[in-house]
Amino acid sequence: MTRQSRDAGDTLVRVGGVVFVLGMLAVIATFVPYVLDLPRLPSIAWGLSIAWGLSMMMPFGLLVTLVGLFVTARTESRRRRAAREAAAAR
Repeated sequence: MTRQSRDAGDTLVRVGGVVFVLGMLAVIATFVPYVLDLPRLPSIAWGLSIAWGLSMMMPFGLLVTLVGLFVTARTESRRRRAAREAAAAR
């Protein structure tokens, strides 16, 4: 495992992607039956998906992914700066 693959930013990006996909599936399961005139979800399942905020997982997953990208960019910037300073000190 390389140092880069263990970064916190990379982990946040992966987790955010998974959360986004789960939220997308919840939205599809909840609202597509209304659009395509398919059999509706049972009321309890529809209520739980709304009440638990499963449809809000998409924006939360996007936010986590963006934070992960920001953390990764800052980490890489620090590494480059440290490498420049080490090269200049020689």
